[in-house]
Amino acid sequence: MDTLIHSTLDVTIRSISVSEMNNNVYLLTSKSTGAQLLIDAADDLPAIQQLLQDAAADTAEPAKLVRIATTHQHWDHVRALAELVEVTGATTSAGADDADALPVPVDVRLGHGDVERFGDVEIRAIHLRGHTPGSIAFVYQDPEGPAHIFSGDSLFPGGVGNTQNDPARFTSLLNDVSERLFDAYPDQTLVHPGHGLPTTLGAERPHLEEWRARGW
Repeated sequence: MDTLIHSTLDVTIRSISVSEMNNNVYLLTSKSTGAQLLIDAADDLPAIQQLLQDAAADTAEPAKLVRIATTHQHWDHVRALAELVEVTGATTSAGADDADALPVPVDVRLGHGDVERFGDVEIRAIHLRGHTPGSIAFVYQDPEGPAHIFSGDSLFPGGVGNTQNDPARFTSLLNDVSERLFDAYPDQTLVHPGHGLPTTLGAERPHLEEWRARGW
């Protein structure tokens, strides 16, 4: 299984694709403390355990998964969540409006702008309303490089996430993506979606009005 790796000043970001849905699982490891945050325990517990094992090389300290963050409630993003909580004892977080739909109790219910801390590292929760009521993007700001946005199913190369042909939901999602991501972060910002390959805000920014005109 191929692993994509991004190394920043303080954090190593590893990702794998799992399941027939090609869901991305992201693991952030603090280089200085070994604390880890995993985003979307989508499926395939053995593959995720291998990801955790491989990431032990990313820190001089003992690596430990302390938090499992979920971008949104959809079934394909949470199939390994209960098992991973059971075997690691990690705490959980998710958007407040999606938390009750998850298959495990959620320890931290996130709102827009909330900050998650693992070890000496912070990521910020950005509420993007439309794909689900509580969809959250997580943003890690590299002190010496571009920000990294883990967008779940709210933003992909080529458009925003599925809003079930509901114009109100589509407008809500595109407005939030425009105002809370594109207006807030520069073009070099990396976007790590819930499925598929990464992109940048700069690559997608010229198409925002095209997306709005087409309605999806």
